[in-house]
Parts: sequence; structure tokens; C-alpha cells
Amino acid sequence: MAEKRFFSVILPTFSRPDEVKECLESLTLQTYPDFEVIIADGSPNDDVRPAISGFENKLSLKVIYEKYLPVSAARNQGAEAAQGDWLVFLDSDCIIPPDYLQKVNDGLNREKWDIYGGPDAADPSFSPLQKAISYTMTSLFTTGGIRGKKQHMGTFHPRGFNMGMDRGAFFAVNGYSTLKCGEDVDLSIRLIKSGFKSGLLSEAYVYHKRRTDFAKFYKQVYRFGAARINLYLRHNEELKLTHLFPAVFTVFVSTFWVLFFINTTLGAFVLGGLLLYFLLIFVDSSIQNKSIYVGALSIRAAWVQLTGYGMGFMRNAWEVFVKRNREGINL
Repeated sequence: MAEKRFFSVILPTFSRPDEVKECLESLTLQTYPDFEVIIADGSPNDDVRPAISGFENKLSLKVIYEKYLPVSAARNQGAEAAQGDWLVFLDSDCIIPPDYLQKVNDGLNREKWDIYGGPDAADPSFSPLQKAISYTMTSLFTTGGIRGKKQHMGTFHPRGFNMGMDRGAFFAVNGYSTLKCGEDVDLSIRLIKSGFKSGLLSEAYVYHKRRTDFAKFYKQVYRFGAARINLYLRHNEELKLTHLFPAVFTVFVSTFWVLFFINTTLGAFVLGGLLLYFLLIFVDSSIQNKSIYVGALSIRAAWVQLTGYGMGFMRNAWEVFVKRNREGINL
């Protein structure tokens, strides 16, 4: 007989009342009934609670509130308050498909893992910009598929927007660390190193809204780039070639014009390669999203993502390897 698990869905949030409300609304539609929801809110003002009033009658809901509660501490406190034998961590800007928890339970019965991660996707209702950003954050052309593709490059590490684990595994490694960014990957690495079995449930996806403009998106991926160096300091073996690509790309696009002074033909050849790369992104995104406009936006989203991540990566690399700041910058 298939095992039925009781899930504790933990949502950290910070001043996102509308998004939390939308996330909770999607959770009320789950076809799998055995779960509770814990919101760990670090908003400066207690503005999330009024926005979600009424959900106590629709969900088994707990709310933890503490001003300026950091995301890792929010998740840890949510886990401490949880009653489930499985902890499911989702971002509060996600919309959860109705069969999500059913697919998770079925997948865990099939795979017998201690930890799982799932991919994120763009809901058809998302704006063209959100779809473009979603594409670049999941595409093999930009991230190597490390955020939830079956054909990803290297070891798959579940991430905090869509991951779950056996309660005992979580507390065996003392939960989330004090990292402000990259804390989810750090947790995944520590769990795997401790011998817990992990894998990708590709069918258990969530719709992830992400940032709503390019400026916010740049700041986010800048932090991701800086966090990769902090992860290197803790787990040297986890720095892969795919993590270096944005920094190499950023240096390249900043300096390749010099080739035209050295050799016009060589410069034109390199420029042609760069244009071909963005043409591939445009075509692939246009096909996936069935929209030329989203394909065009994906070119800019890819540029922002690669240069933002690359700049954050290089800034923290400078701090660590040149200025000898062994802690790195914890953004």
C-alpha cells in the first residue's frame, strides 16, 4: 500500500501580502488533503496577517511573525513549529498547482528519497516579462539547467523555492545556516554529504512569479553570484564550470570590442558568435512560450541575468581571494 505522508508546507515571506494570499489560495485547491501551512513572516509591519484573514477556515494554518526575521531563520522557525513528518519549503511568490502534493507523495513512494526538489515554471497568466525571466532562469543556454531540468549539468541541488525533506534529515544537519543567499543550496549540499538520498521530481513543479522588473531581477542575480563564492568557501568541490560562465561572459562582453583594433576579421567573427548565441535564446524562448515578444524579452533577461550574476561573483571573488576576506560578503 502506498504510504500517505503528512506535509508541513513552510512559506517564508517579507512584505508580500498579495503574493502570500495568492499562494494560499492555490494551496486551498490541493487534491492531497494531509498537510498544514506555516507562514513565517519577517515584514517590518504585520501587513501579511490582515491580507490572509479567512484562510484559517480553509487551511490548517499557523502564522509566525517577527520583525525583520531573516529567511533562513524564518524557515528554521517554521520547521520547529511544524507537525509534519515531511517539511516542504516553497517561496511565497509561487502558485502551487492543485496536484502538487499528490505528485510529491506519489514520487516519494516511487523513489524512496529523503530529500526532493522540483522545478519552477511560468503560468500562462504571467506577464511577458515574468515568462522571459522564468525562461532565462531555467534554460540550458543560461544556467545549464541546474535549477530543475532532467538534462542539467552536474549534481542537482534542490532549492528553497520548491524543495522538501524528511523531518529527521532536516534536524540531523541543524537546518538552514546563517547565509542570507545560497542558504538553500548549502542545506542541500550538507544533506547529501550526510548520506541522505536526494533527487529531482520533475513533475512536481510550481509556478514562480520571480521579480517584476529588470532592476529587481539584476539585484537578485547579483546576490546569487556573490553567494556562489560563499558556497565555495564552505564546499570547495561544488564550484563547477557552469558557475564560471556568467563571469566569463561579463568580462568577454566588456572587452571583446578590443579585438576589432587587433584584427577586424577576428572581432567580426566573435561578434557573430555572440549574436548567434542570443539568436538561439530568442528562437528557443519564442518556441517554448509561443511568443516572439517573450523571445525578444528573453534576450534582455539573459543579458541581465548573466552580467548581474557575473558581477556579483567577481565582486565577492575579489573580496575573498584578493582582499583575503575569508567570510565573503553575505548579501
